[in-house]
Amino acid sequence: MPHSIISRLAITPGEPGGIGPDLVLQLALQAHDFQMVAIADQQMLQQRAAILGIDVQFSEYDSAAPRTKHKAGQLEILHIPLASNAECGVLNPANALYILETIQQATEGCLHGEFDALVTGPIHKGIINQAGIPFTGHTEYLAQQCGGCTPVMMLATEKMRVALVTTHLPLADVSKAITKDALEKVIRILDHDLKQRFGLTNPAIYICGLNPHAGENGYMGREEIDTIQPVILQLQQQGLNLSDALPADTLFTERHLKHADAILAMYHDQGLPVLKHSGFGKAVNITLGLPIIRTSVDHGTAVELSGTGKADPGSFIYACQEADRMAQQKIKLS
Repeated sequence: MPHSIISRLAITPGEPGGIGPDLVLQLALQAHDFQMVAIADQQMLQQRAAILGIDVQFSEYDSAAPRTKHKAGQLEILHIPLASNAECGVLNPANALYILETIQQATEGCLHGEFDALVTGPIHKGIINQAGIPFTGHTEYLAQQCGGCTPVMMLATEKMRVALVTTHLPLADVSKAITKDALEKVIRILDHDLKQRFGLTNPAIYICGLNPHAGENGYMGREEIDTIQPVILQLQQQGLNLSDALPADTLFTERHLKHADAILAMYHDQGLPVLKHSGFGKAVNITLGLPIIRTSVDHGTAVELSGTGKADPGSFIYACQEADRMAQQKIKLS
């Protein structure tokens, strides 16, 4: 798709003791068709660049300046100061508020139109909770910052998209979280955003059953009969291109995947192991259902690799490319 205007992406490196800063610096070494603005502590990035032996020229971000494509070896910074010095491989609860402030600044910029999309580096939920801040994850925090909308988590590779009805729940809580209202809302958001953000006119959504063999007509659970299939039938009658509830163990085969624009899994570890097996490190986490575009990496903070130069930037690069592509799709529709 030709770029009608240059997208401006807000980049948050995430946990300062992890590989997020390393990945942002590696990203900055390449030229890109979009403008990237790192929302982070500039001194921390300068120190990490020195440790990695990366030569990057830093400049202060000016929101009033014309948009320009990112030039290799340069990095614009919207400076947010750390609370405490960041060390490679060290998780410091003192910097929890700093991490949340970078996300908040980026989100507000997206909501106000200053940025076209948000790309987030990996964070460590446990460290934020250790700081005494109740925090369940990036996705839920962004939904709160955006006014309490319903977020839908989707991971994507070049060949597969997998969205989730439930995300970070204990397995024992999944069944009761899958209500008719919740399932219908997720399916409608997935259908809407596949059309609006991916340009698909009639997206084919293939849906996993919850139980083994999709319940086997009630012999292995009634969730398909009582909840999942009635919602699917209702939405099929309204014109949505949905499969019936299918056994997850055979849905992820070429026979189905070649026809599916997206797979909807009932819970986190039903769908994501397959996707990550086929494309880990080259997948992107996309949050649907928000008024802003948000993508992220498909991996964690990997603190043991911080400052070693061994972190693979593949997922971060793909996350930026997808954010740029969705921003251009939004511009096209506006």
